[in-house]
Amino acid sequence: MKAYLVLENGTVFEGEYFGAVGEVVGEIVFTTGMTGYLETLTDPSYYGQIILQTFPLIGNYGVISADLESSGIHAKAYIVKHPCQTPSNFRNEGSLDAFLRERGIIGLCGIDTRALTKIIRKNGVMNGRITAKLPLVSDLDSIKSYRVCEPVAKVAGGGEVKVQGDCKRRVALIDFGAKRAIASALSARGCEVRTFPYNASVETILEYKPHGIMLSNGPGDPADPANAESIENIRVLQSAGIPIFGICLGHQLLALANGYSTQKLKFGHRGANQPVKEISTGRVYITSQNHGYEVIANRTKEQSFVNVNDGTCEGLDYGKCFSVQFHPEACGGPLDTEFLFDRFVDRIDESMKIGG
Repeated sequence: MKAYLVLENGTVFEGEYFGAVGEVVGEIVFTTGMTGYLETLTDPSYYGQIILQTFPLIGNYGVISADLESSGIHAKAYIVKHPCQTPSNFRNEGSLDAFLRERGIIGLCGIDTRALTKIIRKNGVMNGRITAKLPLVSDLDSIKSYRVCEPVAKVAGGGEVKVQGDCKRRVALIDFGAKRAIASALSARGCEVRTFPYNASVETILEYKPHGIMLSNGPGDPADPANAESIENIRVLQSAGIPIFGICLGHQLLALANGYSTQKLKFGHRGANQPVKEISTGRVYITSQNHGYEVIANRTKEQSFVNVNDGTCEGLDYGKCFSVQFHPEACGGPLDTEFLFDRFVDRIDESMKIGG
């Protein structure tokens, strides 16, 4: 069935539907990952966005439920050049087409994804509408006016979930839209992980008597007024002297709690091939990233990592507490920086030793 993508600047692409059929408006962002499309689709950080894959063939190993990063798809829609209709993998449970259709997620294929990516790189992230109707210029205002509003509240899990480690260390994972791999990485290192909702009070978190605090990834603008309470809670938790590790949105919120500011990037960093340099060692790592905002650090003494491509801040280290903009759990992507979870555990152990 024929479908159109209409950008807010009036550019129109003609393609075809796959997955669900319908109409949707969202912020179009591109990701350069060649694999990991299941983790991408189920990453809550993509809430409110239309995902564009730059790699042309997507879906060749099908759908594997064990690889999903959350219980659902949080993106508005999905754009690929060629969706594979005959996946082949010993773990395959079905096609990407069926996966999207069953969850009511609109897919668009058959357009020139390279041309679309070049438009976004030149002009910056922009909104778009996928529709079956021939587009009208008069509709552009409604596309331009789309905004992602208070996304953390819409994707963060409620209640408490325990992931059993050996219970030697208790880690409170504050959920702003957490990927499952974060809790799994901590559990694999001998941590009992209890997940708290993003709006849990400081008192509720401290009642757990955590040895460490994990600030998860999540969607949206970190400086959104809706995040003000979370930022203040992080400031109080940091003053309690508990080691804190922040990833992606968690990195940005921890930075805001420490007096830094943030700004939106032209088209963000999304993919599994982002090079970052550790300033203290000069060593370069390849990382998985998914964010549209940056912390403005200007090479302060606390800056620990920098993006090799554009010089943006990729990490801050405050002593007991530290954070990174990229994903050391890297699902999907390289595992170069998985050692940061070990670094966090080391700081927990040192804190436990000092505190008795």
